[in-house]
Amino acid sequence: MALSFDSDFLKKLEYLHVVSKKAFAGQARADRLAPKRGRGLEFADTRPYSPGDDFRHIDWKAYRRLGRLLLRLFDEEQDLPIYLFIDASQSMEQTEKFDQARRIAAALCYIGLAHLDRVTIMPFDSTLRESRSPGQGKGRIFRVFELLEEMQAGGQTNLSEAFKMFAAQGRRAGLTVVISDFLDPSGYEQALKVLQARGHDVYVVQMASEADRDPGALGDVKFVDTETGVTRDVEVTPALAKAYGKAWQEYTDTLEQFCGRYNIGYVRADVERPVEEIILQTFRQGRFVA
Repeated sequence: MALSFDSDFLKKLEYLHVVSKKAFAGQARADRLAPKRGRGLEFADTRPYSPGDDFRHIDWKAYRRLGRLLLRLFDEEQDLPIYLFIDASQSMEQTEKFDQARRIAAALCYIGLAHLDRVTIMPFDSTLRESRSPGQGKGRIFRVFELLEEMQAGGQTNLSEAFKMFAAQGRRAGLTVVISDFLDPSGYEQALKVLQARGHDVYVVQMASEADRDPGALGDVKFVDTETGVTRDVEVTPALAKAYGKAWQEYTDTLEQFCGRYNIGYVRADVERPVEEIILQTFRQGRFVA
């Protein structure tokens, strides 16, 4: 898949910020405010002067009014660590979910890079694959395209194992975006809780396709599990097809409700929709970007 965005879409992305429900202290100066008090651009507060403090930050106007030495504090603009987890298991490839997931990841990367956030691309299946960090600055988007185009889907999904491996790396807390269909036999609940337990702000992007929602045929049908290869012969009646669609919708509703209960951001991204619409409309409505 060749990845590219037209200049108009990229321009629109530059006006967006990835919204984090938490504030994280970063490593480098960037286009967002972190809670670390220091020598920044925006005045935040004052505190009493203590011996050893930098006298250059004494608020002399306050001293003339109050007769007390107060130190001016500022919010520093710092980078936000953004970890983009991309489900690269076999179930993602069969229905074009993988292509759409990479488009969404590229758009989110560009938003982060344009504001000098530190973005890391992290594909996974049953394990966490090699992570890549393209650098900072919007000029790195072409490197992002290359990294995503090289990515291959395959293997079985195991969210828990992949995220446990990530947690064991001891990375700095930040914003974690999980782009997946969440079709994991072992479940997603504990996996997402692992990320939260490490102090990360978690967002879920559920990938879905028409093939997920509709078995697509009536009569005698052979169903094949794309990840395990297990087959099952089933007679699909209209009633069974309806029950299948209902079960899938209930699964999706349960995922969304779980995210709401644990303060995890949630949006659904269907492969049939243009990526521009998903980012500029759905992500905004989900308060993921602003």
